[in-house]
Amino acid sequence: MASTSLPPASTPSSGTSTVAIDLGDRSYDILIGEGLLQDPATFAGLPKSSKALIVTNTTVGPLYTAALRAAIAPYHKAVLDVELPDGEQYKDWPALNQIFTKLLEEAADRKTVLYALGGGVIGDMTGFAAACYMRGVPFVQVPTTLLAQVDSSVGGKTAINHPAGKNMIGAFYQPQRVICDLATLDTLPQRELLAGLAEVIKYGPIADAEFLSWLEAHMDQLLARDRAALKHAIQRSCEIKAWVVGQDEKESGLRAILNYGHTFGHAIEAGLGYGESLHGEAVGAGMVMAADLSARLGLIDEGTSQRIRALIARTGLPVTAPDLGADRYLELMQVDKKAEGGEIRFVVIGPLGQAGMRPAPESVVRDVIAAHTR
Repeated sequence: MASTSLPPASTPSSGTSTVAIDLGDRSYDILIGEGLLQDPATFAGLPKSSKALIVTNTTVGPLYTAALRAAIAPYHKAVLDVELPDGEQYKDWPALNQIFTKLLEEAADRKTVLYALGGGVIGDMTGFAAACYMRGVPFVQVPTTLLAQVDSSVGGKTAINHPAGKNMIGAFYQPQRVICDLATLDTLPQRELLAGLAEVIKYGPIADAEFLSWLEAHMDQLLARDRAALKHAIQRSCEIKAWVVGQDEKESGLRAILNYGHTFGHAIEAGLGYGESLHGEAVGAGMVMAADLSARLGLIDEGTSQRIRALIARTGLPVTAPDLGADRYLELMQVDKKAEGGEIRFVVIGPLGQAGMRPAPESVVRDVIAAHTR
C-alpha cells in the first residue's frame, strides 16, 4: 500500500477547516466552510494580477459569478468571465477553445489567474486550460458540487474527454487553492448530490474502514443535507485524497486506488454517451462491480461485497449497470488509463480499507458484467 500510514480523521469543528496537500513547491490548501466564496479573505495570499478569468457554466454562473467577482475584485484590476455549456458532453475541444479564445481576445498575460467555478467538468477544463495557456498560468478551484469538492477539484488531474475514452487528453497541473463553500451545496440538485456521494463512499473501502462505518451510520443525515455531516464527509474525503496524492502525485502507483469503480464506470459513461449517466452514477454501479470482482478473486468475502452494495443502494444510486454487452465493456476498458500492454487492470479491495491494482481473468470479468447488468 503506502509508505506512510493514513492520518486519523480530524475532530469536527464548526468553523472553516483546512486540509493541506504536501507537494513541495506545489503544495496548497483546501478550505472547507460556509460563506467562503463571497469572502475576500478567502482569497488572500493568492497570486495578484491585472486580469482574472472566471470560468463557469450556464447553470452555475447566474448563481455565483457575481459573488465570486466581488470577492476577488480586490486582487485583480479586471475580472472577466466566460460561461460554457453545462454537461459532460461538452467536456471537449470546442468548449476548451472557448476559454482560450476569451483569454486571447482579452490579451491575457501569463500572470492571469483562472478561477474554476462549477463542478468537475468546469474544474477539469479550467485546469487543463491553465496548464496549456502560455505553457502555464495559475488557477484556483471553486467547486460547487459535492463530487468536485471531495474528488475532482483536489489533486491536479485536468482533462477533456475523447469519443473513444474519458479524460484521455489532459495534464497533471495543481491549483493554487481549493475553496469548498458548503453553502453552494444548497442549490445542488438531488441527483447531483447523490452522484457526489458515490465519490465519498469510495474512500471507505479503499483506505478507511472506519469511515465506511461512519457513512453507514450517517447516510440519512447526508441525504438530508445536514451541514455538519456533509462537512465531516467532505473533510475526511479530502484528508484521504491529500494523503494519497502527497505520496503519488502523478499516479505511478498508489494514486490509482482512487479509481476504485472507475474502470467499469468510465466504460458505462463512454458506452452510453457522455452526459447520459452522471459520473457518480456510473461510479456507483462500477463500485458494486469492482467489489464483486474483489470477492470473486478471493480478496474480500461476499458479505463485504454486499455491504458495499447495500450502502450504495441506500443513496438511491444505481447498483446495476446498463447492458452494453460484455464485448463492448471489454473494448471500452481496454482504453482505460490503467491498462498496460493491452491488459485491463482493476482497482480491487482486500482487505476492507485497503486497495490495490491487478489484472483479472477475462472469464471472471465477464461473469461480473453478466451479474450486474440489466
